Amino acid sequence: MKIIILGAGVVGVTSAWYLNALGHDVTVIDRQPAPALETSFANAGQVSPGYSSPWAAPGLPWQAMTWMLHPRHSPLVIRKRLDMAMLRWLRQLLKNCNAQSYALNKARMLRVAEYSRDCLDALREETGMTFDDRQQGLIQLFRTDQQISKSQRDMRLLAESGIPHQLLGVDDILDHEPGLRHAAHLLKGGLFLPNDQSGDAHIFTQRLARMAEAKGVRFLYNTIIKGLDATAGTVVSVRTSAGHLSADTYVMALGSYSARLLRPLGLHLPIYPVKGYSLTLPLTDESHAPVSTVNDALYKVSITRLGNRIRVGGTAELTGYNLKLSPDRRETLELSFSELYGGGDLSAATYWTGLRPCTPDGTPIIGPATPFGNLWLNTGHGTLGWTMACGSGRLIADMIDGRKTDIPALDLALTRYG
Repeated sequence: MKIIILGAGVVGVTSAWYLNALGHDVTVIDRQPAPALETSFANAGQVSPGYSSPWAAPGLPWQAMTWMLHPRHSPLVIRKRLDMAMLRWLRQLLKNCNAQSYALNKARMLRVAEYSRDCLDALREETGMTFDDRQQGLIQLFRTDQQISKSQRDMRLLAESGIPHQLLGVDDILDHEPGLRHAAHLLKGGLFLPNDQSGDAHIFTQRLARMAEAKGVRFLYNTIIKGLDATAGTVVSVRTSAGHLSADTYVMALGSYSARLLRPLGLHLPIYPVKGYSLTLPLTDESHAPVSTVNDALYKVSITRLGNRIRVGGTAELTGYNLKLSPDRRETLELSFSELYGGGDLSAATYWTGLRPCTPDGTPIIGPATPFGNLWLNTGHGTLGWTMACGSGRLIADMIDGRKTDIPALDLALTRYG
C-alpha cells in the first residue's frame, strides 16, 4: 500500500518506521529541511509513562484561578485574545475536570504510554540506537505537604494500572539525586517512577529517519503542505509546494497544525496549541546536576540530564500559534533550576519554544478519520509526544495494516468525542 505521512516529527517518523516494517511504500512530507525541527526539537526529554496525567483534573479550575492571580511564575498563562477555538477547547477541558473523567483519561494515557515505552525499549534493542538516553527513572519533587496529599490520587491510579512507584522521603531522594543535596531544605518528599526514562527526542528522530530512509522510506523536506483534496469520503491528494501528491492512504501527524489542515474538510479536531518552553545548557558541575530526570511540582518544570547537557522544560501558555519567546517564561525555568540544582551555565543556555498539540481529555487521537475511509490520525499527544511516539506509531501501523493491536485502541479514535 502506498502511504503518505504528513509531518516528520517524532510521531510521524515512528509511524513511517513501523509502516515500512510491515511492507508498505511510505513517503513522509514536511516543510522543514530535516526531521524533528519543530515541537520534537527541544522538548523536556522525558519518556515518562508514570507521569502521564491529563491536565483536566478535579481541582484544576480553582488552581488555574490561583495561578492567574499570581502570573509571574505561574505554570499556566492564558494570554488575552479573541480566540473562539481556545474558548471551545477550554470549555471541553472543564467538562473533563471531574474525578470520573480524570480516572478514565489517565488510565487511557497510562495504557498508551506504558506500551510506547516497551516499544521504545524493543526498538533500542533492535537498532542499537543511542540518543543521550538513560533508563534510571523519574522523581516528581514535592515542596509542600499539600502536594504529597494530592499525589495520593495518582498513586492509587498507578497501583490500579500495575505501574511501579514509590513515595520517597528526602533522604531517599538524595540517594537517587545527590545533586539536590544543597536544596534538601526545600523538599518534603517525592514520587519515584523507576521505569520512566529520558533521552533527546530530536537526536532519536533524526537517527530513526536516517535508518528508515535506508530501508526505503522517502522523505520530502522543504515541502509546504497546503491542504487535502477529498471527494465522496475519500482523500485523493495532498496539495503541496511540490504539486499534488497522491497515495492509497494518508496519515495526519502534524501535531498542532493537524486541526488547521483538516478544518476545510469539515473535520473538527479538538486540538489546541499549548505553548511550552525549554532551556538547554551545558553541564558545568556534576555535583550540582541531575543524574536522571526530576519534575518540580511547584513550577511544573522538568530538569533532565542529556549527556553533557541539561534540559529544563515546562510552563503552559495559551496564545494560539504565536512562537515568540517570552522573557518571563524563561525566568520561571531559570528559577526552578537555580533553586534545585544550579550545576549549569544559564548564560550559555539556548532558549526554545514549541507548540504542544493538546486534546481536552489529554489522550492522543489515534485511529481512522471518519468519514474519510483512507485518512488516519496520529496526533494530539500534548506534552507526551516523545513518551507516546513509538507506541502510537506501532498502533497506527497495525490499524492501517488490519492487524489486531497489542493494546485496546478503539477508545483512542476521534469518535470518542461524539
